[in-house]
Amino acid sequence: MDQTKEQSVINQTIRFVKETLRDAEGGHDWFHIERVYKNALLIAKGENVDLFVVSLGALLHDIADSKFYDGDDTVGPKMARTFLMAQQISEDVITHVVKIIENISYKGGNAVKTFSSMELNVVQDADRLDAIGAIGIARTFNYGGFKNRKIYDPEIAPQQNMTPKAYKKSTAPTINHFYEKLLLLKDKMNTETGKKIAQERHTFMELFLEQFYGEWNGER
Repeated sequence: MDQTKEQSVINQTIRFVKETLRDAEGGHDWFHIERVYKNALLIAKGENVDLFVVSLGALLHDIADSKFYDGDDTVGPKMARTFLMAQQISEDVITHVVKIIENISYKGGNAVKTFSSMELNVVQDADRLDAIGAIGIARTFNYGGFKNRKIYDPEIAPQQNMTPKAYKKSTAPTINHFYEKLLLLKDKMNTETGKKIAQERHTFMELFLEQFYGEWNGER
């Protein structure tokens, strides 16, 4: 497929995603997708990858997040495949993009990968970067409010090493999510560019938590 056709498909994908996520929760809306897409293009500059696959994977990775479909992991991949088939692109590209969507999620950090590729590594890093730092903090509290969860409860300890099923069902206070996922992402990055950006965002989260506990305890 020539570059003009690829760009046309990418433009169509952007329109499709914008429309599909028009009323999505603020942490998983089009702007989340756009940030991940930009992150992925940045990371891809330092990697030997198929940029078309990376672009489509980033744009479609959260087309139907299982959190909003009763935990059903199959909706997103099916929706993406149906859309991509209509774009008349090769089955190899479609399968690769679908496998990225199927394997990108954190799922408590204990999910078993059934597929690996540099394109998945790039998109996964891009998605994880949007879960940490200032944006990550904002998204975490936005989702906690969306689910009407407590901000913090000193009597409810974070639970690490949860199974994917337990992670999905967790209703813990929002602060716990930092210890159950956000602070763990820095060491799970795949690419050198991802690792470098993640370090700065990780440090910002540590400073935030230090300030948070100081204010919570009336020390600041």
